[in-house]
Amino acid sequence: MRKNTRGSLIWLRMTRFVDQSNLLSNHFLKPYQLTTAQFDVLMQLFVYQPLTQSELAEKVTVTQGGISRMLVRLEQEGLIKRTQEWKTKTISLTDKGQQKLAHVFEDQLAFQSSLFDDCLSESEQKQLYALLSRIQKNSERKWKQYKGGQ
Repeated sequence: MRKNTRGSLIWLRMTRFVDQSNLLSNHFLKPYQLTTAQFDVLMQLFVYQPLTQSELAEKVTVTQGGISRMLVRLEQEGLIKRTQEWKTKTISLTDKGQQKLAHVFEDQLAFQSSLFDDCLSESEQKQLYALLSRIQKNSERKWKQYKGGQ
């Protein structure tokens, strides 16, 4: 087997960080009775609502099957509502969902920020943000090319 490239090592490190961050966030969000994925869905709805299920699935890191099950649970808890508009069913936050998100948002933001604040200086954080932004834009460009070629 070939020796890993620097790019592959960076990708592996980023993947491990995301996995560990999600584990930590799931533990942190447990008292709020939310998972990291549910928090992400509520945030996406807060910013972009109303969304169709397909639009929502594209914005979060959950499969179509996973998003269906999650939406059923969030709807049963009264955090989201689905509205039928002709052939299109859209999803939005309920008042209860907005209140829940408002209750947890600042704490989750502080928790996530602490993962960086505890070990990186302000200038290192700015540099990391700039580098990750470039990487993300490049991956989005490649994804558009890939989808266009299908």
